[in-house]
Amino acid sequence: MIHPSYTEIMKVVNSEVEPGEQPVVNSRYSIVMATSKRARQLIDGQEAYVDLNGKKPLSAAVEELNEGKIKILNEEIVEE
Repeated sequence: MIHPSYTEIMKVVNSEVEPGEQPVVNSRYSIVMATSKRARQLIDGQEAYVDLNGKKPLSAAVEELNEGKIKILNEEIVEE
């Protein structure tokens, strides 16, 4: 099993959405696209917001998203 799960990450990403507003993320596809884009940024040399400590870029991207260190806004990644 993958930890955190897609549903857990979706809850974190959508946690700041006000009642009545549309969620930032509605599907797994949005999570996959955002984390893959962030992983490519890490591969290209951008600074990581979590301790890499031997982690692969995709694992670091998932951790950053799950910890709220990066946000998804209109299909774009925004660093906090």
